[in-house]
Amino acid sequence: MQIKTVGVLGCGLMGAGIAQVCAATGHRTIVREVQQTLLDKGLGRIRKFLDDGVTKGKATAESRDATLSNLTGTTTFDALADCDLIVEAIVENLAEKKAVYAALEPIIKPKTIIVSNTSSLCITELAASTKRPDRFGGLHFFNPVPIMKLVEVIRALTTSDEAYQSLMVFATALGKEPITAPDRPGFIVNRLLVPYLLDAIRAYEHGLGTLEDIDKGMKLGCGYPMGPFTLLDFVGLDTTYYIADIMFEEFRDAAYAPPPLLKRMVLAGYLGRKSGRGFYTYQQS
Repeated sequence: MQIKTVGVLGCGLMGAGIAQVCAATGHRTIVREVQQTLLDKGLGRIRKFLDDGVTKGKATAESRDATLSNLTGTTTFDALADCDLIVEAIVENLAEKKAVYAALEPIIKPKTIIVSNTSSLCITELAASTKRPDRFGGLHFFNPVPIMKLVEVIRALTTSDEAYQSLMVFATALGKEPITAPDRPGFIVNRLLVPYLLDAIRAYEHGLGTLEDIDKGMKLGCGYPMGPFTLLDFVGLDTTYYIADIMFEEFRDAAYAPPPLLKRMVLAGYLGRKSGRGFYTYQQS
């Protein structure tokens, strides 16, 4: 199945990034938000990213304009009727995702593939809530989407070979490197990354070193682009806590259990860069 028109549900940080790369690679892209103010904010984020690229000489004005010409926004489901693929990138809430699929399905084409960008929820469970479990899968992008090359392609137990192959080809068409990940909490990357981040928090709790020294040690000693605490603040402490909780619920392994400090920071609203304070403090723009 050739994917020409893409719908993106959600124009937050991830949804906006996904919409941008789809439009930049020549796909007609329609991004849907629940409110016009949220849509305007997301589209503004895309335009700023593209404008900054032109200013820094990383992109041409022509490529920016071509991307924007492929992109439209909407607050309705009706505008998505002709999409070949729908990428859902809304909040990590099972009930809300299922409600969106139920509202969307009567409108889109029978052959349209739906995928979720979830980083933690069961793809098979999401697929089972739809009337097209054979045309449902997972496409897990990484933040920032226009820069990060990886996409995890997740097959539900019910995903057809045709839909799976279409998703692999689509991810490659976006200029990404797709890998096939199992339908288990965390998939591949977070399954390995989250225990490392949680261990860093436990080590800090037990006095291994300062935040700065632990971060510097992992950057300069292991060649990581970010230390664990800088990365935690970037990803969001609430996001990490949520993923860890789901992984612990699935595996009942202490490696996935959220440390007490992480839980308390989330309860205090110290969520990282997005809240202005996490393990470090940030200047809010």
